Amino acid sequence: MFGHALRNAILPVLTILGPLFAATLTGALVVEQIFAIPGLGKYFITSIGNRDYPVVMGVYLLFGLLVIVMNALVDILYAWADPRIRLE
Repeated sequence: MFGHALRNAILPVLTILGPLFAATLTGALVVEQIFAIPGLGKYFITSIGNRDYPVVMGVYLLFGLLVIVMNALVDILYAWADPRIRLE
């Protein structure tokens, strides 16, 4: 019963965890700026202040790509968790 119930119960969990993981990684911008941690977020904020637009666009592109990859991974895990959800 645990195996049958787990497969049906994991779909809403996957729906939440995929975008939540991407939001956690992209939320590092704020955390790095507040706690003065050197990283991509601090580099991004410094680039905005210096008007370094290629870096700003590159970081936006990277974070957007991260969100797309996480959503695609959730879709793949859907097909694994529930065989009824398949691409026809």
